[in-house]
Amino acid sequence: MTQDTVRPSGPVAPAAPAADWSVVLPLKPLATAKSRLAPYAGPHRAGLALSFALDTVRAALATPGVARVLVVTRDATAGERLAGLGALVVSDEPGGGLNTALAHGASAARRLAPHAPLAVLSADLPALRPAELARVLGAVPADGRAFLPDSPGLGTTLLACAPGQPLSPAFGEGSRARHAAGGALELRLADVESVRRDVDTGTDLGEAAALGLGPHTSALFARLAQV
Repeated sequence: MTQDTVRPSGPVAPAAPAADWSVVLPLKPLATAKSRLAPYAGPHRAGLALSFALDTVRAALATPGVARVLVVTRDATAGERLAGLGALVVSDEPGGGLNTALAHGASAARRLAPHAPLAVLSADLPALRPAELARVLGAVPADGRAFLPDSPGLGTTLLACAPGQPLSPAFGEGSRARHAAGGALELRLADVESVRRDVDTGTDLGEAAALGLGPHTSALFARLAQV
């Protein structure tokens, strides 16, 4: 995290509607998810990927103003567990990578609620706090697009848009620069680190643990710490 990524830079744009948000999360098949965690987690890598998603969805569903959470995945096991929490599971039909999956999920969300604001969120935010996510969503302009950079400041953990606006996801390495170049407003908010701390490595997981892990990840993290 750098000072630049958290310091407000001028007036805050008008907030989008406070309620009825649709939130879309992408999840790879567990067998291939979170490959960079393999040196840390070994055979528990898939379990951690599922735990991250469960804790992210749990927190998103508890966020004031969020009306529905959709998960785009082809993994039947993950889909069943996430549906049990109350998420709507959308099959990753295109199979064309992350941004294609997000566009597919966004289309499904708009069919369900065409007049609702829309956000896509990383599924690997195991320390996510509902109050912090609510603050981020509340800072999205009422007539445009906005994004939140990840903790290192190179990627993106959240991209959101007002009803009727194109989402235009450009996730992947260097997505912060692409989303900014595409006209989305960068949200420079302090004290929303749980929304920015995605997890790809063991070091990332340690930083998320310092923020406070959700119950699913916390249980598995405790077991790994004893190994």
